[in-house]
Amino acid sequence: MSFFDTLSKTASDIEARLLTLLSANGGAERLNESVRYSALNGGKRLRAYLARAFCELCGEEGIRALDYGCAIEMIHAFSLIHDDLPAMDNDDMRRGRPSNHIAFGEATAILAGDSLALDAFAVAGLNPYCESAQNAEAMILLSQKAGRLGMCGGQQIDIDGEGKGLDINELTRLVDLKTGALFSCACALGCIAANASEAQKQAAIDFGLLTGRAFQITDDLLDISSTPEELGKSIGKDMESEKSTFVSLLGEERAYKYAGECIACAKSKLAEFGDNVSKTELSEFCDYILIRKK
Repeated sequence: MSFFDTLSKTASDIEARLLTLLSANGGAERLNESVRYSALNGGKRLRAYLARAFCELCGEEGIRALDYGCAIEMIHAFSLIHDDLPAMDNDDMRRGRPSNHIAFGEATAILAGDSLALDAFAVAGLNPYCESAQNAEAMILLSQKAGRLGMCGGQQIDIDGEGKGLDINELTRLVDLKTGALFSCACALGCIAANASEAQKQAAIDFGLLTGRAFQITDDLLDISSTPEELGKSIGKDMESEKSTFVSLLGEERAYKYAGECIACAKSKLAEFGDNVSKTELSEFCDYILIRKK
């Protein structure tokens, strides 16, 4: 299969598993609806794909990483709900639909994000395909990469940097935390599911940081060149908020060239692993980052 075939299958598997994991009722039904509204709102499921791909790259069946993939997609959904809030990026549209706080109100949206973040740890901790020690390691990694030392820390740097003009080193740190942290977490989760070596885990983390950096650059380029209909969300928000991006600091041509350099370096990290179909697909994933349209 190609990268796109595996990505499509992963998305289908994740949607089905999330539907099961989030089907339990109880508590407040409106909160349940709000959680499902965002968690089951499609998306490419790239992070779940990376968890599966690295598990298979290390010689194990991808199903071992399925619930880890669900957990990181829940964390990602929580981050999008909170990012869209008026206090953050103030976006009214996400994936072609009203943002969660538009559909359910700000208070419920905050609770939905909180719920997804907390429930994700239970999903990872109860992964039936892995041992308890692996699940504990996965939960610790999720905490480190999603919390104040990872994604949330990156979001704070992003907020603090509005209108101030970050330099290239500050911006790289921001992107590595806000975007790269979850990419690297996903890659490492796949390694954890496969009981990979520490050297392989580190190579996976490096791969995730580099591809996350390139992904953010192409995202910034799409924010300039696309329409809301094409992306399914508002565009031009970074410019309005006077946020520093690789595009604003380097210009479009140099930024894209740097993304290509990151991708080349990411591909070199795959040398730590044996040759199989997943390695080929991960190389295709790298190429996809540079040519994606949404």
